[in-house]
Amino acid sequence: MGVPFIKMHGLGNDFVVLDARSHVVPTMTQPLAAALADRKTGIGCDQLILLETSAIADLKMRIFNADGGEVEACGNATRAVGLLEGAPARIETLAGVLASTPVDGGIAVDMGEPRFGWDAIPLAYAMDTLSMPVGWEDFESPAAINVGNPHVVFFVGDCDTVDLARIGPLIEHDPLFPDRVNVNIAEVTSRNGIRLRVWERGVGETRACGTGACASAIAAMRRGLVDRKVTVSLQGGDLTISWSAENRITMTGPAVESFRGTFDPADYGASA
Repeated sequence: MGVPFIKMHGLGNDFVVLDARSHVVPTMTQPLAAALADRKTGIGCDQLILLETSAIADLKMRIFNADGGEVEACGNATRAVGLLEGAPARIETLAGVLASTPVDGGIAVDMGEPRFGWDAIPLAYAMDTLSMPVGWEDFESPAAINVGNPHVVFFVGDCDTVDLARIGPLIEHDPLFPDRVNVNIAEVTSRNGIRLRVWERGVGETRACGTGACASAIAAMRRGLVDRKVTVSLQGGDLTISWSAENRITMTGPAVESFRGTFDPADYGASA
């Protein structure tokens, strides 16, 4: 019997969702996750999402990037899981427990508190994370922030002119970032608007990145470039990011179910 999956996306950042709470699924390994994510020989996705039972929340969400590596958080996937739940839900992740709530216009997610300490990003050594004294070619003085996973944010005049396919992996794999890093190229357009492109570690450039939108918005707010609530425009669409006086980040945006299907684990060298 095939293993059921649900194909979903948040602003074009797409996922294959496996629900181990209601179906038997194969033990997830890095090779299996990468094989399922492959767009030519697998189902195809930016991230594979595995749902499990949780002892501390309504459910547990595990996240595997396209290269098969397991990561801490994914904002767009959290909205997708919130859509599947159809009601307010507390979702356990490696980054902590996130809360999703259905609202007009999609799903709102409490992404928790941002972390700014160099060792919380993490970086290889201590430095100012609001304006890092480092650079790669013409890309200098980024902000670093952890919003469940590590990000660096560069502010530029025109994000469309950046060769992200070239500079993204160079920064992602720099030894300064022991856990690698997500690379954000942000263009501030107004006090409440940001345009953004994101190179996701282990994936590449994606049409949208929820944690990247959070990281870039918070970095811009810390620098006084924007107000405490902004619209972040990505290739796949818009997200609303707000940062409360209580130091909580809220991300609001849509999620969509594309289709459902099944796969045979044996086709990928696995067994259910």
